[in-house]
Amino acid sequence: MLIAFASLDGIHVNQHFGWSKRFELYRVSSDTACYLKTLDSSEDDIADEHEKLAYKIGSIKEADILYCAQIGPTASKMVLASKIHPIRSAENEPIAEAIAKLQEVLLGNPPPWLLRIVHTSKDKETPSCL
Repeated sequence: MLIAFASLDGIHVNQHFGWSKRFELYRVSSDTACYLKTLDSSEDDIADEHEKLAYKIGSIKEADILYCAQIGPTASKMVLASKIHPIRSAENEPIAEAIAKLQEVLLGNPPPWLLRIVHTSKDKETPSCL
């Protein structure tokens, strides 16, 4: 699965989705996790809120899951409509901890929404982490 983390420092999940200027993209499976790249979403001159959210979603379009500190209801619906599952993380939760918790769930009894993502991941054709 590909997971985008809204992060100011590249270490913690500490950004509101709509305000985040960058997202850290990771490839995660039940037993591996690796950083892929930083996704830029720093365009500031979009005045219309709907267009701004569409731009943010476009910047993370390859992700299956989005972790962020906050996300509004409209943004959450738009993210879900783009086939990306939003998850609110604890403020300043380390990305490594969020990944470890997700992997724990994957190894246990994952909920149906997570199993659906595992089986329909946008990352199917890409090899696992080295």
